[in-house]
Amino acid sequence: MKKVAIIMGSDSDLPVVRKAGEALKQFGVPFEMHVFSAHRSPVEAAQFAKNARENGFGVLIGAAGMAAHLAGALAANTTLPVIALPVKAKALEGVDSLLSSVMMPPGVPVACVGIDCAANAGYLAVQMLAIEDSELAMKYAEFKEQAHQKNLDADKKMQETVKEI
Repeated sequence: MKKVAIIMGSDSDLPVVRKAGEALKQFGVPFEMHVFSAHRSPVEAAQFAKNARENGFGVLIGAAGMAAHLAGALAANTTLPVIALPVKAKALEGVDSLLSSVMMPPGVPVACVGIDCAANAGYLAVQMLAIEDSELAMKYAEFKEQAHQKNLDADKKMQETVKEI
């Protein structure tokens, strides 16, 4: 199975980013986490992205706040899919990170999840890997069915509560 790389611009992003790792672990997807900044360690970030396919990765997740240039910097240096995970910063509540992540030039696309939505970054990486991994696709289908059933159970419980009003 291919690995997922979770690259964060700062170790202060770890409390948010760890949820991506937890989502991957839930499906048995191997992953690595690294701290490479697009601005403070651009050479290392670029080298990691350039060598990612040869090193067994299938998807990269770039998590960054403020200027949030990391996902784009990774995408510029690889042909693998890159998922941007905008991280909320104090100044603009993460909107700056979101906009920096989604406004990519033609030919350098990144997928993007919501601000601080690290679990969704992990789940999206699982879906991407599941395109060519039927066992992983089955695990994800089971996960979706469990979520479906949980929602129907919540509705049933709600209907009982509504009767009491």
